[in-house]
Amino acid sequence: MQQFIKNLINSFIISGVIMLLIGVYYLMIKAGIPYQDPPLELQIAYSVNEGTGSVLCKTGLILTVISVIIRIVFGVITKKK
Repeated sequence: MQQFIKNLINSFIISGVIMLLIGVYYLMIKAGIPYQDPPLELQIAYSVNEGTGSVLCKTGLILTVISVIIRIVFGVITKKK
């Protein structure tokens, strides 16, 4: 049972890191630097890509940090037993 929980927490850490990397991709590559005087279509595309990237970065960072904290707490609790 402990190994299952450890694997589950590790999978949350990995998924958080993947989400964070996808968010960085959306912010840096897809959205990039905004155009100076873009047409409406490019403004909308930039806004969508930037919004998607920022949500994915925040969610991935929060998921990774919380999972790492839970993993550390779980490791301390199982070491004491």
